[in-house]
Amino acid sequence: MTTLYGYFRSSAAYRVRIALNLKGLTYDQTPVNLVKGEQRGDEQLARNPQGMVPSLGLDDGVVLNQSLAICEYLDEVYPAPALLPADALARARVRSLAQLIACDTHPLNNLRVLKYLVGELGADDNAKLTWYRHWVTEGFTALEAALAGGANTGDFCHGDTPTLADICLIPQVYNAERFECDLSAYPTIQRIAANCRALPAFANAAPEAQPDAS
Repeated sequence: MTTLYGYFRSSAAYRVRIALNLKGLTYDQTPVNLVKGEQRGDEQLARNPQGMVPSLGLDDGVVLNQSLAICEYLDEVYPAPALLPADALARARVRSLAQLIACDTHPLNNLRVLKYLVGELGADDNAKLTWYRHWVTEGFTALEAALAGGANTGDFCHGDTPTLADICLIPQVYNAERFECDLSAYPTIQRIAANCRALPAFANAAPEAQPDAS
């Protein structure tokens, strides 16, 4: 049985849950509580020396790390429904949108960065929220422009079926809402997010639907 090691609020684990669900794959979940520091424990460090989640344990004992790499692995091994388009230019666009979120926006706002801001740099809650909302604004302003001005934007980030870009978008929208970011300037993002959340694969991957939700 495939096992996902993750945390219910982890954006990266959320991405992999969506991908697994879109592929219709059955998997077990083993929670790794980031708030309690379990990602730095010996078991998770053995799976991932970075001490991060998610990790995906395969049936043969191989463990995969990094959410985008896991999603692309799943797409190659289980090609339908496809998470990346067949056309090279379309694939590049989807990867660009996905990486705008996963590589340039999310890392600045994840838990370990926020904890460092507060614990090591002495930022108070207001400063932490200001930091968080600034980088969401930077990322979503660029993403909204790319989506609204993109001829290939459809019901979803690219076309009328979910792709890797949507898999990255929804966790970032969830976290932006959780930190009470104003999303009114991003109507295309909000429209696509609503379309995604109407699908069971996304709804069942939501943090509140996970066994370790608290």
